[in-house]
Amino acid sequence: MTRKPPASENRALAAARHDAILVRLGQDGSVSVEAMADRFGVSRETIRRDLKALAERGRLAIVHGGATRCADEPVLAIRERDNAAGKAAIGRVAAGLVEDGMVVLLDSGATTLAVANALAGHDPLFTRPVPRGLTICTNSLPVGLVLCRLAGVRVHVLGGEVEGADEAAFGIDALAALARFRADLAFVGAGGIAPSGEITDFAPFPTELRIRMLTAAERGYVVADRTKFGRMTPIRLTPIPAGTGLIVDAEPPAPMREALTARGLTVIVAP
Repeated sequence: MTRKPPASENRALAAARHDAILVRLGQDGSVSVEAMADRFGVSRETIRRDLKALAERGRLAIVHGGATRCADEPVLAIRERDNAAGKAAIGRVAAGLVEDGMVVLLDSGATTLAVANALAGHDPLFTRPVPRGLTICTNSLPVGLVLCRLAGVRVHVLGGEVEGADEAAFGIDALAALARFRADLAFVGAGGIAPSGEITDFAPFPTELRIRMLTAAERGYVVADRTKFGRMTPIRLTPIPAGTGLIVDAEPPAPMREALTARGLTVIVAP
C-alpha cells in the first residue's frame, strides 16, 4: 500500500517548487506549465495550483500555458507627465458624463486622476460646474484629496493596503468595501490595449478591483490614452461587461478598433 505523504511534507514540497519556479522566472522571464511539470515529476494541475498561489501573492502573472514576471508599472508621478494633454482630454469627456446626484466609482491612476481634476475645475478647458449631490468612491489617495475639498461632494475611500507606486489601496479590503456600494458610473484605467482588442493590466489585485468596479456600475468606462495602444501587459481585464465604453484620446488603428468593437466595447475618441 502506497503511503500518503503527510500534509507538512506536501507543504514543504510545494514551497520548494515555488522557490524553484521563482528562480527560473527570474532567469528566463517566463515559465511553462509543461516544463515545470516535467522538471518536478508532478501533474500539470499541480503546477497550475502552484502558479495560482504565487499569482495571488503578487509574485508572478499567469498567462496561457504558464506564467511571466509581473511587469513593473511606472510610478504615478511619471505616468501623469506621459501624454498629459491626452489624459486631460479623456478626463474632460469622462467628467462631462457625470450628472447631479450620481454615485461614481473612480479607479486609481493618472488618467482617472485627470477625470477628478476636470470635475474639480482644475482643467481650464473644462468649465462645467461640479455636479450637485455627487458621491465619489475611490481607492486612489490623490483622487480622494482632489475631490474631498469640493462643497457638496461626498468622498468614500476604499480601504486596504496602500501601494506606494500607485498611491492607492488594493487587496481584499478594497474589494470588500466596494461590495457595499451601488454606482451609476465607473471609470477605470488599464495597462495596455492589445492589437487583438484585449484590455490588459499589470497585476492581479488592481485588475480584479477594476473588473468589479465596472460590474458594480450601471455604466462603465475604461479610460486609456494612446500610449496604451499595442502595449502588452500580463493580466487580462476580463470579463468586461457588455456595453462598456472605452474613452481614448486618439483614433485606434483600424484593426484594433474592429477588434474592440467585436468584443462589445464602445470606442469614444476625445476631441
